[in-house]
Formats: sequence, C-alpha cells, structure tokens
Amino acid sequence: MNANNLKVVTFGEIMLRLSTQGFTRFVQSNNFNVTYGGGEANVAVSLANYGLEPYFVSKLPRNEIGQAAVNLLRGYGVNTDFIKREGDRIGIYFLESGSSQRSSKVIYDRANSAISKMKKGEFDWQNIFKDKQWFHWTGITPALGKNAQEVLLQSLITAKEIGLTVSCDLNFRNKMWTSKEAQSVMNPLMEYVDVCISNEEDAEKSLGINVELSDIESANLNEEGYSNLAKILREKYSFNTVAITLRESYSASRNGWSAIIHDGSECSDPYRSQVYDIQIVDRVGGGDSFAGGLIYAMLTKKNNKDAVEFAVAASCLKQTIPGDFNLVSIDEVEKLLKSGGSGRVER
Repeated sequence: MNANNLKVVTFGEIMLRLSTQGFTRFVQSNNFNVTYGGGEANVAVSLANYGLEPYFVSKLPRNEIGQAAVNLLRGYGVNTDFIKREGDRIGIYFLESGSSQRSSKVIYDRANSAISKMKKGEFDWQNIFKDKQWFHWTGITPALGKNAQEVLLQSLITAKEIGLTVSCDLNFRNKMWTSKEAQSVMNPLMEYVDVCISNEEDAEKSLGINVELSDIESANLNEEGYSNLAKILREKYSFNTVAITLRESYSASRNGWSAIIHDGSECSDPYRSQVYDIQIVDRVGGGDSFAGGLIYAMLTKKNNKDAVEFAVAASCLKQTIPGDFNLVSIDEVEKLLKSGGSGRVER
C-alpha cells in the first residue's frame, strides 16, 4: 500500500521537556536542554518520517511556548490543524538521564495543563476522522482526568462507527494514577481497540492481567510467559493483534530489546522478533517509536512478522537518539534489519 495515501490520527498531550545536560543530576543542573514530546506526538513524528500523513489532536495554550511545540511538529511533517489553542499552560516534565546502575528519573509538572481542561464535544471527531485509516491513543490520555476520559470515549465511539483501525499503547504511569483507577477506566475502553501494545507492567497495572514472568531486571526473560500474556490479552479482549515489548535491563545504559506479536492468523502462535543489545543514549520514547514503527509496518508490510521486526529495529535506533522523537528513515531501519545490528560506519 502506498504510504503517501495513508492518514493516521493520534490524540494526546505534548509537553515541554527539560532535561539535565549529559548525565548530570537535577541538583547539579544550572541549565536544561529544551525539547518537546509526548506519547502520541512521538508516534505522529515517526509516522511522518516514514511518509505517512499523521494528524495530531491536542490542546495547547495560545502563547509562544505552545506555538513552539506546534512549530516543531509542523517542521517534522505532522498535521496540526486539529490542535485547539486554548488554556493557560503546557505540561512540563523534567528528565534526569541515568547511567550504568543509576536509573533515569522523571518529575512531572503537568497539573492544569491546557489539554486536561478539554470538554466533551469540543472536538469534531466526525470531521477529524474523515478519510483517515487509523487512530492511535495511549493510556496516558485518560490518566489526565475525567474530562480527558469523556473526550477519549467520544473519539473511540466515533472511530469505530466510521471504521478506523484503533490501536492503544497501554502506557501505565504510576505518577498520574493508581492501578485501581487505571483498571476501572481502561478495561471498558478495550472493546474499541483492535491493536493492543503493551509490556508486562502495563498489562498488570492497567488491566489487571498478571501472568508468571521473569524479573526483567534479572536479564533472563521467560519467553513462554510473555507468549501466554499475548494469548490471554487477545482472547480476553478480542483484540485483532497484540504486541508485547520485551526489555532486558542489564543496566540503565545497556538493554536487550525485542517484541512478541500475536494475531491468531499470520502469527497464530506468538512470534518473537530479533533481539537487539542496545547501548542506551535516551530510552524515553522507545515504546512510542515501537508503536509508530508497528503502525506504519502493519499498514504497508506483507505480514505482521515483518511488521514487528521493523518496529523493533526502529525503536532500537530511537534509543540511540537524544530527545523523545525517533528521527530515522525507512532506509535506516531496513539497513539495520539487513545488517543485524553491526553499527558499522556508513561511507
């Protein structure tokens, strides 16, 4: 399928990201590096890089900081026509990058952000979804509060009425809501989802699905456990496709990275991708780059095995790039798939 004719809608919050320089700690920092990012915006940028036509739906204040976020998205080829410009502030998050045995740390300052004040009925979803093929959201959006939950439900009902494929990355954030709160909201929303993207923690915290798995910090994953998780999710919620990312944390600086996909037909048995050993530069946005790669590949590749291999390779590359966005091309992803991850200099 010609990627240029494919239109995808993503819906969520884009935030101002302030990160410490290098690997310095918050208490050491006199300056912060400035960029923007957020789950659904990150996916939209990936899709634009792959030649699709992504539309990002959100709400931002009508000030220079809000405009800077819009300008950045436009610069990467994301359509911003459906971003409402209202509210008082943009959400902020602070990032301290970890190294070796010291984990990265995130501090949120997103209370009362513009998008958290949105109201049911203010987005014309019929118009937004006209002539589109796919709708993507994450569990971060309903965690913004009751207003966001009502707007999201309206969007999902409309998307299914029109016939869009709907994907959800469960993306549980324990600094935004409790597991009990998440499960009460997320479980009913799963009836609108065709493609579910998750990891072991998201499935447990967001949906209450807990299977016997190895501790990811032991770097010794139980592949059968993850395969069972994919089967359980697909059977319980009638998802067309389930994709589970697998991260083996050797340290904050080095991770094993792969994924399992299960669709009941092409991948009647869960299929695990190639495993990449990554020296981490910036893992923030790694899951979003996987989602972006998977959406693109499911729309354009011949089968879902090829799709998950593309998604894993794309997200492997992202984790070598500073910032939230995955700034890689299709050719670069395909080269990694062919090379097996040698990282040789291109001459």
